[in-house]
Amino acid sequence: MKPTTLSMAAMAAALYFTLFVQAAGPAAAAQETAGNVSFISGGVGEDEAAAMKSAAAGYPLELQFVQKATPRDEFLADVKVRITDRARNVVLDAIASGPFLLAKLPAGTYQIEADHVGVVKRQTVDIRPGKHQRSVFVWAATDETRQSMADTSPADTALR
Repeated sequence: MKPTTLSMAAMAAALYFTLFVQAAGPAAAAQETAGNVSFISGGVGEDEAAAMKSAAAGYPLELQFVQKATPRDEFLADVKVRITDRARNVVLDAIASGPFLLAKLPAGTYQIEADHVGVVKRQTVDIRPGKHQRSVFVWAATDETRQSMADTSPADTALR
């Protein structure tokens, strides 16, 4: 059976489309703005995590959220992030939709609070012009267990 011009054109179009999609790579998360701060968050799945790592160079601040686990650490999502400046003004109050949050902050010193299931971690960062600052927040596997135990009052336990 001899291929027709139409079937050859259809195969060529399918091949072109496949190569175009592969070259475009994974879609990066949409940039959001809160006040003067532009940010993106995400990184769920290998492709999206790779896209976030690739985009990180364009942002002065990169945050990562991790929980210790066996056999290997796990990325976290739905982490509440609050960033305040030196004067304690809130410059960003957001929920990271994945294990990465990238933010465009002006130069200065900032306090970052990251809250996962009620366990708050804090770090201070200095953002300098032309420099990339990366901060990793790590929760122990016991933090979540400890928090769920704290959420249970003695009265609740007595009723069980």
